[in-house]
Amino acid sequence: MDMSRRPRRLRRDGVRPLVRETDLAASDLIAPVFVDATTDERVPIETMPGHERVPVEEAVARVEEIRETGVEAVILFGVPESKDPEGSRAWAEDGVVQEATRRITAETDAYVVTDVCLCEYTDHGHCGVLEADAESDPRLTVRNDETLELLGRTAASHARAGADMVAPSGMMDGMVGAIRESLDGDGFTDVPIMSYAAKYESAFYGPFRDAADGAPAFGDRRHYQMDPANAREARREVDLDVEQGADVLMVKPALPYLDVVRQVREDHDHPVAAYNVSGEYAMLHAAAEKGWLNLEAVAYESLLSIKRAGADLILTYFAEDVADRL
Repeated sequence: MDMSRRPRRLRRDGVRPLVRETDLAASDLIAPVFVDATTDERVPIETMPGHERVPVEEAVARVEEIRETGVEAVILFGVPESKDPEGSRAWAEDGVVQEATRRITAETDAYVVTDVCLCEYTDHGHCGVLEADAESDPRLTVRNDETLELLGRTAASHARAGADMVAPSGMMDGMVGAIRESLDGDGFTDVPIMSYAAKYESAFYGPFRDAADGAPAFGDRRHYQMDPANAREARREVDLDVEQGADVLMVKPALPYLDVVRQVREDHDHPVAAYNVSGEYAMLHAAAEKGWLNLEAVAYESLLSIKRAGADLILTYFAEDVADRL
């Protein structure tokens, strides 16, 4: 062994931070916020310790709490007062996300991203208009093209309410193009789209579905979310979204799919986002509660690994805690 080559020389205090390859900052993080039109008080989310649904009247206060930690951006998810087969409250001008967005943009300096999907608003919990008899026949699923129009309406209603960015998450073919056309047609050419470009049918979403009241009433989402076994398919999905005008490309979940994050980073010069999802958050909390892991340390390391893989932006439920550390 050539003992003149000693990597440990650069691991001493003082020089160690100078040669650090990856930095994590509060400005890299986006904090999810759940706004609930069915409650007049904050409701803790049992499966996501430290998080809660907030009524519309508390949305500004919740965002101000986040901003105090140094996190500058939030993404809003809504729980509507009523649901129907089409999810019509998703594009209602007085909808829960629309009203929260108006208040937050008027009273804070937060950068507001809105989730554009129908699963929280449909009474069946799927991400669009269902084919006839879908409940009784598992081979049937969401009607793609009919859903696109509704996603366009929803995105435009968010922009009218003041959203800084919209984020379609339904994994419908053509959703970015349909939303871009809708936004541009309403004069919102400057509102960017952060597409959930490679969203997998993951077992890590469980706590979120409790939080957003968006679990399917029957069946699953395997016909429109990606197979966890596929990485090459992610390339095709992301390429299509780029062609349709996506401004930011998201991979969801993050930790089990760091190879996909890296692949997207290498293939495209767009900003890359990764969603550190509810199950990733919950499992670290559960281990920490048993004393098996140091929560602060593993949360920071997890987000650092996502950034190292190539993400520019990270959506995470750890945003406030990690930002405090940073």
